[in-house]
Amino acid sequence: MTQNGNLKRKVRARAARTGESYTSALSHIRRPRTDEPAGKSLRLAVAQTTVCLNPRDADAFRANGAEMRLLMRQASKAGARLIHFPEGTICFPNKRLISETGPREIGADWSHYRWEVLSEELEKTRNLAAELKLWTIFGAPHRLTPPHRPHNSLYVLSDRGELVTRCDERLLSHTKISFMYSPGKVPVTFEVDGMRFGCAAGMESHYPEIFIEYESLDVDCMLFSTSGETPSASPPFAAEVLGHAASNTYWVSYAAHAPQSEIAPSGIAAPNGRWAALCLGDGTPGIAIAEIATNPENPARPWRRTARGDLYRPHQIVGDPRSDSREAF
Repeated sequence: MTQNGNLKRKVRARAARTGESYTSALSHIRRPRTDEPAGKSLRLAVAQTTVCLNPRDADAFRANGAEMRLLMRQASKAGARLIHFPEGTICFPNKRLISETGPREIGADWSHYRWEVLSEELEKTRNLAAELKLWTIFGAPHRLTPPHRPHNSLYVLSDRGELVTRCDERLLSHTKISFMYSPGKVPVTFEVDGMRFGCAAGMESHYPEIFIEYESLDVDCMLFSTSGETPSASPPFAAEVLGHAASNTYWVSYAAHAPQSEIAPSGIAAPNGRWAALCLGDGTPGIAIAEIATNPENPARPWRRTARGDLYRPHQIVGDPRSDSREAF
């Protein structure tokens, strides 16, 4: 009834404005608009994967690489155009297992990390991305020239298997910045089929300014990758992802390691702040898929941009709020 009433009001308003008959005005309103921007869409897959914490364990590197490529094949078979993996997809080294002084103390000696095995696995992944014509975004450390620590990065492989760009985590935890990684400097965006993506990693969901910045860069979807060997750490991240999606009116893909899924599975948050797709919550690797789309007619995003500007300044009353409060009683 409400929808029908709204339609009738629109028809009457147009008829009064243009002098058309009711029937003519109704026909015009129901006619598809060709001058409005069309929405964009893309089938997105998000993955939750087995976590490897030991930087010396070459067999675990290879097993995780094989698992990653299995999930890529599953996503491709389901028609996905892009697949998104967690932070440290092949190996997310534990701060004590990579310690230069042994597991009793926190530190980082990156010579313990099996860089050569990582390179082998990523080359296989790059070849498969090209074979499947599947955009693939995954987490891995990016080695810098010693004595600089590596970046904690997200790599973006195109559907040709080419490295398009790399996003480095900028707002690091105390442990990461003190002992393990070098921070990144800039936001990174890329486009697939006309849709713009942004990247964030680690604990950056804790910082709304990261996601607001990407909104100003016109992203349609954020890819947020984090780690996690314990389920108890996951609820804040999942809650923040839903909040960022709703407050910025864009999609957010949330990729974490499989153990966290028992409380908060990896998933894809829609612009309305609800999960559009979720992986299984049983601690096992897997994928979830959603058709993500833009809606040019949604007024929320442009209005919030306006509201964040100087919209309210002309309407603000200058005065002492304390005196105004006393006068009210």
